[in-house]
Amino acid sequence: MGTPIRDTALLIVMTTIFAVLALNIAVPALVLSIMALSRWLVSSEIYPTEPRGKTA
Repeated sequence: MGTPIRDTALLIVMTTIFAVLALNIAVPALVLSIMALSRWLVSSEIYPTEPRGKTA
């Protein structure tokens, strides 16, 4: 197979690649969720569900 040093280095490289891959998925998902939540909060303030003022 290989020497223990080579096997350890390969394990560290593979672990790093998969850790970065997980961050490449999690960070954009978190950012998009925050953007959607902030847009929802702002739009709920601008357009209330029940208009105030005139009554039927």
